[in-house]
Amino acid sequence: MGERISGATVRPLLGRPRSGNGGATVKGYVSRWLGLGGDADKGEAVVRLPVDRIVPNRHQPRQVFDPEAIAELARTIAEHGIIQPIVVRPLDDGRYELIAGERRLRAVQALGQGDIPAIVRSLTDLEAATLALIENLHRENLTPIEEAEAYARLMELHALTQEALAQRLGKGQSTVANKLRLLALPESVKRALRERKITERHARALLPLKDAAAIEGVLSRILAEGWTVQRTEAEVARFLGGQNQQKQKKKPHLRGVSRDVRIALNTIRRSIAMVREAGIPLDVDEADEEGAYRVTIRIPKG
Repeated sequence: MGERISGATVRPLLGRPRSGNGGATVKGYVSRWLGLGGDADKGEAVVRLPVDRIVPNRHQPRQVFDPEAIAELARTIAEHGIIQPIVVRPLDDGRYELIAGERRLRAVQALGQGDIPAIVRSLTDLEAATLALIENLHRENLTPIEEAEAYARLMELHALTQEALAQRLGKGQSTVANKLRLLALPESVKRALRERKITERHARALLPLKDAAAIEGVLSRILAEGWTVQRTEAEVARFLGGQNQQKQKKKPHLRGVSRDVRIALNTIRRSIAMVREAGIPLDVDEADEEGAYRVTIRIPKG
């Protein structure tokens, strides 16, 4: 398995709290799913494993790694060593699949070190996938699209509804739903999110646009001209308003509930754009719920 570090035990990674989460731990969340990590107080043995025998986790939600951050971590490891071992599981061919700690592994590889401290756990495919996804979800720096993809994968693995997923993660259903809506956007928008070229609010502002060409056009202006979220929302509202007027001219005789709903939504969006142009910062959240559209507007008092 590798060289055991004599007499050394560490508190498992699943017992490490995430800051700003009310003292909740990754272990606690995983226990809700699979009952893993139950011996956190006893500690687990740490072994040293050859780096070249560790393979990446195919369920790793993080797809973009900042080279500068990896280099900074490598400098820290070179000076202080690895404080928190990585977590792996054994494979049938003698190699190990990484469960948690890819940034640490990449930093050690960058340093040219031959081995790395690790905790080895025997996990099923389902347990390994779930643990890798949840461990990464409780890190601070996943991009919104990586988080959305992790949610979708957990729902698929465990046949969960959005509501059930939100309950297991201790999040609001609207939070999960809004993240998952990002998956409907074109790949170019997802790539911009992964590369942190746009914010989640930029991406959400594009959701009312159903035409891929229109989305691409607005995205290109955001990237080229540095549009703010407010400018993006205003331009999308103008586009939808103009589009609706053209439809009315072409088919003035068509009236109905569906058309009236679109008019109402576009009127709200244009009003929001006008208020923002007047310098009042609004926080707007749109959700397409079953049987209804929900628009939440927060206006600061100050």
